[in-house]
Amino acid sequence: MARSATPNQRVVKPSSNPITPAGLAALRARYDHLLGTERPAIVEIVSWAAGNGDRSENGDYLYGRKRMREIDRELAHLARRMKAAQVIDPAQQPDRTRAWFGATVLIADENDEERAVTLVGDDEQDPSAGRIGWSAPIARALRGAAVGDLRTVRLPAGEKEWEVLAIDYPEAR
Repeated sequence: MARSATPNQRVVKPSSNPITPAGLAALRARYDHLLGTERPAIVEIVSWAAGNGDRSENGDYLYGRKRMREIDRELAHLARRMKAAQVIDPAQQPDRTRAWFGATVLIADENDEERAVTLVGDDEQDPSAGRIGWSAPIARALRGAAVGDLRTVRLPAGEKEWEVLAIDYPEAR
C-alpha cells in the first residue's frame, strides 16, 4: 500500500525496513560489540573450560556454549536486519508539512493530553522514549498527516482519536 508522492518526495513502503542513519549505527555498534568483544571472551572461557576435563559437569563449559549460541543467533538476526534495512535520513525530507518517516509529531487526544512521538524504524523503536516503530498502529495512522488533521487509531482498548498539533524534522548537518 504505497502512497502517491510528489516527484521529490521519498515514500517509504510499509513492507520495507526503513531505518534512520542513527538506528543503523546502533545496530552496527551492537553487532561489532558482540563479534569483537563478547564472543571472543566466551570462546576463551569455553576453550579453557574444555581443557579442564569432564565437560558434562563443567558449568563454565555448559554456560559458555549456551551463551555462544545466543550470541551467534543475535549476530545472525542483526546481520539480516542490517542487510534488509533501507536507510532514510529524515533531515533530507523535502515535504516537511506532513508526517513521514523520521518526523517528530506532537499530538493531542480527546482529553487534550499532548504527546510527542517520532516515527522511526521498527528496529530502533522505544515507546518509553517516544520513538514509535514505522509499522505500529499509531505510526500507520499518522503517515501523511498534516497539522490540524484528526487521525483515529485502533488500539486494543478501543479506538482513540488524535489531533496533529505540530510536525518537526531534524535539521540537515
